Amino acid sequence: MSTLLFEWRRYMAAIVALASAGVLVLGMSGLFVGLISGYTATIDRSRADIMVLPPNAKSLNNAGGLPERILPLVYMNSEVTEVRDLDGDDGRFYGPGKSDPEYVSVSIIDPIPNAVTLPTDFTEATRQALSVPYNIAVDRTLLKRLGVQLGSEATFRGHVVRVAAILDGYPALDNPVIVMSRQTLREMGRANTTRLGPLMVRVRDPEQAEAVRDQLNAISNHQYRAWTRSGLHAATLDSFLNESIIALFMWAATVLGLLVGIMITWQTLRGAILANIKELASLRALGVSMGSLRLIVMELSFWVGVAGLVVTAGIMALIAVLAGVGGVPFGFMPSWIITCAIMLMIIALASGFFSLGVLKKSQPADLLR
Repeated sequence: MSTLLFEWRRYMAAIVALASAGVLVLGMSGLFVGLISGYTATIDRSRADIMVLPPNAKSLNNAGGLPERILPLVYMNSEVTEVRDLDGDDGRFYGPGKSDPEYVSVSIIDPIPNAVTLPTDFTEATRQALSVPYNIAVDRTLLKRLGVQLGSEATFRGHVVRVAAILDGYPALDNPVIVMSRQTLREMGRANTTRLGPLMVRVRDPEQAEAVRDQLNAISNHQYRAWTRSGLHAATLDSFLNESIIALFMWAATVLGLLVGIMITWQTLRGAILANIKELASLRALGVSMGSLRLIVMELSFWVGVAGLVVTAGIMALIAVLAGVGGVPFGFMPSWIITCAIMLMIIALASGFFSLGVLKKSQPADLLR
């Protein structure tokens, strides 16, 4: 450690290479998690304890609708106190002064205090604003894309709507999403009236959510599938990780970061050891064994890895703060953080191992040259 502190300039390139690899991996995964968290925000921040989807749905992604006969079946459980469907629709949205429409999706809420479909992070001002007919809410990151701002009037499916609230943390993964009340959507004429969206279910005791989920699934007769909120979020995230093109970019960034980190760190450590070859030869002349010199190099590689982790953590903390200020969706998965940390340490130690061959040049005779 003292060698690293005293000769930090020689090892800075290796530390920066490790940090760059870590930032590349965590940055891509952070954006991915942020986007998916925005996609599942309505579920994650709802007051529902259980969500009911079609029987073949493996996640919230492309879940489809449910027949209306499912609603009373869910109410048959004595622990269920409220069931509302998370309705939605889509259509063409014309921002003020724009001739080309933007195809948007609609997410609805019930602007009633403590409603099961009302997200927990909606302020009272937002709830009251959406209780007014034809008022909508838009995420801050979508304002420019839709060409609107707070108070703007736009046209959606032939009706004039007003942007009455600005949201944070609801970015669009694909089509822009506008939020309105259930009553507003009905007055516009919902396109699909035969099927319900995912059912939001509130139970008497939230701690019994898993037990109620199992009871609902036991009597479903393959007509639906009930999920806990956390289970649905995990399944949706896993679905995007395994199926979406975004996941391919993330994995590509991981592989690229791994290769760049290994090559630069290895070459930097090798050059640093060559620069200290006379000092190492002096240690050999004093009777220090080759095994002890190898241990010194591996210990130095370990501390380079630790320094790279510290720099990575600092940079990612700064990026997260800037993303929050700019309204950019960003998040972290503990599993990816742990995986990235292990990856960086493996890169550092592997680079040190590959550099051990340089020690063969640390012969005491080199001191006479």
